[in-house]
Amino acid sequence: MQVTGKNVVVTGGARGIGKALCEAFAHAGAAKVIVTDLDGAGARAVAAEIGGAAFKCDVAQEKDILHVIEETERQFGPIALFCSNAGIGGGFDPLAVNVGGASDEPWMRSWAIHVMAHVYAARHLVPRYKSRGGGYFLNTISAAGLLSQVGSAAYSTTKHAAVGFAENLAISHKADNIKVSILCPQGVDTDMLRSIPKGPQSGDGDLTPERVAKDVLKGLAEETFLILPHPQVLGYMRKKTENYDRWLAGMAKIQAKMREEFGK
Repeated sequence: MQVTGKNVVVTGGARGIGKALCEAFAHAGAAKVIVTDLDGAGARAVAAEIGGAAFKCDVAQEKDILHVIEETERQFGPIALFCSNAGIGGGFDPLAVNVGGASDEPWMRSWAIHVMAHVYAARHLVPRYKSRGGGYFLNTISAAGLLSQVGSAAYSTTKHAAVGFAENLAISHKADNIKVSILCPQGVDTDMLRSIPKGPQSGDGDLTPERVAKDVLKGLAEETFLILPHPQVLGYMRKKTENYDRWLAGMAKIQAKMREEFGK
């Protein structure tokens, strides 16, 4: 897919990866880039810089996503690419005595933003895509959805679920010419990454959001499902599936090391 001349929506577009995606799509000649974010002022600022449009949107609320879809298509025409990019960190606790012990609130917030937001976008865009012969979803997930995130059970679990939904979306609607890509980087130099201690993946290097956005444009052009700005992740995935028990034991060692470091 080439975004030139097409309408693109990006959630979580006020900063980080989302902002870089908006800038990259505008530079690539998108007809209109729709910047959405819970931070409405931030979304408007990015939109003003790139000649786009902006909506305040809480992706945890289906009505907000539906509003963005309806208003974008009413004002600017059909959406060709919907980038479900918004995400949250939080809940990082390498010293947790029980990974299921946190209250429901952080779990449900992660579920709403990391999974249901993708579901809501598909719920309202798939019928539109089917009626006009196709469309594209780009879901920002994380390498944590393919591997794991030591110290953050809610983040890791919901990112795994997001991968599962994206796979089902791609499988179920391939015949409808609906395409899906998932963006799964490791460390990216964003506010979210800076808010947590460095993990074992930090040795692979933190990328800039702009570099990630460049990889997204390449992945979309090739229409590849799995976009991996850190190519090492593919090797880690292979090691995981080759010997799951060995991989779990290795991750447990990382957990033990983190407990030792953060318990001091």
